[in-house]
Amino acid sequence: MKNFVEELRWRGMIHDIMPGTEELLMKEPSKAYVGIDPTADSLHIGHLVSVMMLSHFQRSGHTPIALLGGATGMIGDPSGKSQERNLLDIETLRYNQEKIKQQLSKFLNFDAADTNAAIMVNNYDWMSQFSFLDFIRDVGKHLTVNYMMAKDSVKKRLSGEGEGMSFTEFTYQLVQGYDFLYLYENYGCKLQMGGSDQWGNITTGTELIRRKVGGEAFALTCPLITKADGGKFGKTEQGNVWLDPDKTSSYSFYQFWLNCSDEDSKKYIRIFTFYTQEEILEMEKQHEEAPHLRILQKALAKELTIRVHSEEEYEAAVSASEILFGKGTTETLATLSEKNFLAVFEGVPMFEVSRDQIDAQISIVDFLTEQAPVFQSKSEVRRTLKENALSINKSKIDDSFVVSADSLLNNKYILVQRGKKNYYIIRVNS
Repeated sequence: MKNFVEELRWRGMIHDIMPGTEELLMKEPSKAYVGIDPTADSLHIGHLVSVMMLSHFQRSGHTPIALLGGATGMIGDPSGKSQERNLLDIETLRYNQEKIKQQLSKFLNFDAADTNAAIMVNNYDWMSQFSFLDFIRDVGKHLTVNYMMAKDSVKKRLSGEGEGMSFTEFTYQLVQGYDFLYLYENYGCKLQMGGSDQWGNITTGTELIRRKVGGEAFALTCPLITKADGGKFGKTEQGNVWLDPDKTSSYSFYQFWLNCSDEDSKKYIRIFTFYTQEEILEMEKQHEEAPHLRILQKALAKELTIRVHSEEEYEAAVSASEILFGKGTTETLATLSEKNFLAVFEGVPMFEVSRDQIDAQISIVDFLTEQAPVFQSKSEVRRTLKENALSINKSKIDDSFVVSADSLLNNKYILVQRGKKNYYIIRVNS
């Protein structure tokens, strides 16, 4: 076994840790769990810190448990929130569970043949068996209201932020505490991990285990990830950066990491990759010597894009990135998926034409003035052509060029480039 706590410590991934945790993990192979909110059918990069904790835990010789909060997802966790969230039905939660497991499989080994194979559980499976009376009799009596109200997540909501707290959300920590007790009794799980905002909920679990069964359990939290500029980590103008390629393209995912600041990338490369301490120190040294090469950002973007998407998607994202810097070719453009193509040229002016206009095989001069008015006049098109400053799909053209179905990318788009920096997209509707 590797020293899991030391691994997290040098990576800057420990915020709070209960005394005795490190000793327990060095003494015997153990089980630890992280709770994951299943209210969406995809994880986003905000989840990755706790997922990386589970992955390091498994790599250190222990057994990780991913607990999907099917029941708690139907309630809502008050931690760090000022409003209650929408509650989901069980069918939606089950669907989300399957999608999330597929994504977790890229970080955790679920192969049952291995002695420390990852385990996935859903707290709906045991919480749904409880009646209200059973729960308040068997669980609720072990923790006082005074103890529960002393938690920061509760005090903030009761002090006037938002609209207060419903009884439903007030009981959240009891439900999460029971999850820990259940896993302690049924799986021998002695450690719960999570973000620093979960410390109160996690210690409720350790206290419930102590009071109800006289057991000893432990807690470990990681810092909440921040950006050097004060912005919220994982958020872009388009919203969350998701692991699902249908929600965030591989190109956009790659670009997020590539565009991290130098200060952030030094922190992120420790948290979100499996590079060793020696490898990271060497990369940092190279980065300091030539910061313009963005060595840390490229290493970060490469490892995460390959792991979350694939090596093929990573190569496509790199190729797509080169297109805007003049290195792309018609062949490169043709290999882009529609999602990546639109991500690369997000914000570029778009014109729409009908399919029959393309089938008619129209001259480029007429097409760019009458069908898709990129230019204000035909003389302007001819002048641009004469200056050799007009490209279709990254290939220079002259006034003999005819627009046809062969000109389409993804059987739907034409990319027009005027000069070096002016791009236009023409979308062909059926």
